[in-house]
Amino acid sequence: MKDIDKKSLTLKTINKSNVWDIQENDVFRMLEVAEKDSDIRENIKHYIDIIKSAFEVEEIKIDRPEIIKKYEARGFQIGTMPVDESQKVKIGIKKRPILRVTDLTYENIRHISATKLLEVIDRNFGGGWDSLSQSIQDIIQSGFDISTTTLPKDRLHKVGGMYEKKVADGFEVLEISKGAWIEAIFAKLKPETEKTRLKFGTDDSRKYDSDDDDDEDLPDIDEKYDNDDDDDAFDEDKLTEESYRTTIEENPEDLDLTAEDVADDDEY
Repeated sequence: MKDIDKKSLTLKTINKSNVWDIQENDVFRMLEVAEKDSDIRENIKHYIDIIKSAFEVEEIKIDRPEIIKKYEARGFQIGTMPVDESQKVKIGIKKRPILRVTDLTYENIRHISATKLLEVIDRNFGGGWDSLSQSIQDIIQSGFDISTTTLPKDRLHKVGGMYEKKVADGFEVLEISKGAWIEAIFAKLKPETEKTRLKFGTDDSRKYDSDDDDDEDLPDIDEKYDNDDDDDAFDEDKLTEESYRTTIEENPEDLDLTAEDVADDDEY
């Protein structure tokens, strides 16, 4: 799971990915700052929509102790959210659990551990890797290196085998029994790679922004290839017999057809 400084995140810097790294108390800490920031208050709905991608958020319309206790029994933490300079509303917030493979998304997949991932896969009716839909496999493999093997029970843990090598390389493993065979699913969080951006500089290299240098090293073009008028010109008056050629080299007189050379239809 990604290691971040949660206190460095604010409502202005959270997105639908890193919001999975924070907890309920972090959300209320951010909302406290919103009380003093008019810009955040004016856009509070936008920030709440981001929070809702990872949290259940419910407004508590009846603020009575017995109602609050029911929310807390369901795992909600209770706090306030500013609406404007003078008004707040009471809300309950609860982190969305990742219990089933259908809870996995491209936004949260890198914010769970390999152990947690394999627990989720194990809950999928014990069907193994191939029981997952292609879309779920794609989500998982966007954040984790996955490999599988299915072997007889007595061969899975063979010394020097795949199981031993994968565990030594830092993979977590899930074993799924399939009769006398066992499917082993190995998972390891992929290292995050920095996205490189192509930059065009304006330094002493002028090859990107100077038209004068473009043609310096190009050979001169023969004028006979540079005459646009000749390419498309078409004069019907100049079409003569000499304008045509044929690949047949026979004497034209030998090509004449006579009635004797043509078979009668009734021969077919």
